[in-house]
Amino acid sequence: MIWKNGYALLLANLLILAACTQPVQPAQSTLSIPTVPPVVADSPTPLQPSSSTTLTHEQMLPLIQVTPPTPTVIPFPPAITLESVFSGFKRPVYIAHAGDPSRLFVVEKVGRIWFIEDGQSQPVLFLDISDRVGSTGSEQGLFSVAFPPNFATSGVFYVDYTDRRGDTVVARYRVLAEHPYQGDPASEQILLQIDQPAENHNGGQLQFGPDGYLYIGMGDGGRAGDPWGNAQNLNVLLGKLLRIDVTTSETYTIPSDNPFIGQSAARPEIWALGLRNPWRFSFDRATGDLFIADVGQNKYEEVDFQPANSSGGENYGWDRMEGNHCFEPATDCNPGGLVLPIAEYDHSLGCSITGGYVYRGTRYPQLVGIYLFGDYCSGRIWGLRREPSGEWRMELLLESQVQISSFGEDAAGEIYVVGYDDGMIYHVVAR
Repeated sequence: MIWKNGYALLLANLLILAACTQPVQPAQSTLSIPTVPPVVADSPTPLQPSSSTTLTHEQMLPLIQVTPPTPTVIPFPPAITLESVFSGFKRPVYIAHAGDPSRLFVVEKVGRIWFIEDGQSQPVLFLDISDRVGSTGSEQGLFSVAFPPNFATSGVFYVDYTDRRGDTVVARYRVLAEHPYQGDPASEQILLQIDQPAENHNGGQLQFGPDGYLYIGMGDGGRAGDPWGNAQNLNVLLGKLLRIDVTTSETYTIPSDNPFIGQSAARPEIWALGLRNPWRFSFDRATGDLFIADVGQNKYEEVDFQPANSSGGENYGWDRMEGNHCFEPATDCNPGGLVLPIAEYDHSLGCSITGGYVYRGTRYPQLVGIYLFGDYCSGRIWGLRREPSGEWRMELLLESQVQISSFGEDAAGEIYVVGYDDGMIYHVVAR
């Protein structure tokens, strides 16, 4: 019986071996593979068979030996670090690009702008207007530079600074005719001059939006608690986000779709109101969404949001509210008609928010779509991401020792951090 069973087993194995060496009959060994749903992620999607693809047995073999693909889930929060790339600046406050992938521009508070070129260790002076910039106060100085999309052909650019009287100046400059990367201090055209009642809360960010208009961040005029009631007053430019067209005249015009045009008690330059000190804001270069980091009073720092399809006119709440909390009055305030922040943190984690950018570079796919921002006092850097549910999720990414005065991005979408005290420029690196 044992022999018979062994013989039977041997015969069965021989039959299997013989069967494997026979030609495969397509009609009996083909399979229909259903469509694999596409993977929704920021990383490349593996190539999948198309719907109802008919495969032979030989074509099927590699597939049946591989685990079926699953949707790619990008971990959050990602691990990041800061890599120092440039040094030697004195109180740098901003970094920008002009569409040129080989250059970055660094703004110093005292009134100078430098550019750094790939392969060079020494910065080159681009513009020096320190003779007209008032920078004695801790929140005074040259704040930002903005290059229009046509900078390469127009040679014009824009700056925001406080003058020797402490008032805000938004001005246009031109490069020298004989040198495309040398700004001409004598070419200044003042577009806006705004009285500042105190030396703090001057805002200072300039940024061209996806619509080609120039956006200007203005603080509420200073002191504490908005004593003049500027942020909620549509008749003044303080405590607002402004939007102007700088391409059609020697000064500026008002875009025809600004939200307060035609209202007798409102300045037509206003795009949004209810801001305390929007030191840094930025547009997501992929979606056009706007992120505003508004510096808080003494308890909360906040990130405000405006979707790309907004028609403007948002009221972000100051000084009725600080973040998501009542400020004036201290209790039982009415949040009706206000746009509340998408994220906030209290002063146990920092004291002055520094807004950043949504990462849209290519080096670190794990950062794509994350808004990076930090705190000037604590050096903490957070990431903010919108979940599929629509909720915003904020996570701490790094505890740094950097006094973060600004973030910036280059033409490729890589993000940088500006160290105010140490004069360093750092590249954000995902580990």
